Amino acid sequence: MTSSRQSRTNYGRRFFWFAVAIALACLAYTGGWFYAARFVEDEVKTTLAALNGNGRRANCEEAQARGYPFRIGVFCRSVMYEDAAGGVGLRARAFRSAAQVYAPHRALAELDGPGRLEVPGLTALDLHWASMRASTRLAMPLPDLFSLESRELEVRLDEPGDVSPLLWSAEVLEFHMRPAGDDLDLASRFTRLRLAPGFAPMEGFPAFNGLVDFQLAEGALLHGARADLRGRSGMLRTAALSIDGTDAGATIRGPVSIDTAGLIDADLELTLRDPAAIADLLVALFPEASREIALSAAGIAAMGNEPTLPLRIRRGEVSLGIFTLGVIPPI
Repeated sequence: MTSSRQSRTNYGRRFFWFAVAIALACLAYTGGWFYAARFVEDEVKTTLAALNGNGRRANCEEAQARGYPFRIGVFCRSVMYEDAAGGVGLRARAFRSAAQVYAPHRALAELDGPGRLEVPGLTALDLHWASMRASTRLAMPLPDLFSLESRELEVRLDEPGDVSPLLWSAEVLEFHMRPAGDDLDLASRFTRLRLAPGFAPMEGFPAFNGLVDFQLAEGALLHGARADLRGRSGMLRTAALSIDGTDAGATIRGPVSIDTAGLIDADLELTLRDPAAIADLLVALFPEASREIALSAAGIAAMGNEPTLPLRIRRGEVSLGIFTLGVIPPI
């Protein structure tokens, strides 16, 4: 009997100290989380202070670290950045980020619209979207991976009035970046990109789907003051454009380089898919050149349904075979 009571007593003590250990661990974890949260908030303030000045303004309204107990991230009621000298500006509504406490280098972020974007040489734009999300694996000096996705994006001109004129829209727009050794992989994809009727070149102008996959040589070394594309080269692995709902489209591949003056040189291959449908669209766009387009389409059709043509760029001058298409200005 005494042995049974002693056993229950020992068990009760072990359970008591086990519960105390759990409580202390929870208190220590909670203290550590809130310490990390204060550190994150201080880092946000320090970063914003460094950005402000010399004609630049940046703000994260009511910045807070949230996500307890298993996540931690920055929440802002609204965000803003302006660079008067560069003519760049961005405003948007709530910003939310989060990372798991056991993997703080992997972060997710969301941005609420609408937003306002200013870039040099263009009218300010109003941006509207259903969702805008980003993900990254943080590393120095560049993230190991960065992805941005927006859905139901609308780009409008920022003009006086109750409703800004719609410029273009896209069902999905994505951008991806990752270092590959010293090189940098860049990719973008869009679906159902459509010009608004007031800005489309013709009535019934179709929507387009597209994909760009480019590798910039030694691009992972470009950051900060060294972010200059002049004197650089890369490989355009794929640049594809297709008419939505059809098989018609074009794909371009090949090496590209930019000289120290900003002029592009490239030896590319242009592959056409369903060239007859492309010719029909070109005739609708340029009826005054319908005869020339028809003759060219007939010659291309003799090469098959997916002919490949040489597309060359020499110091910015673009030529397709023996025809000069135009000039790309220095970048």
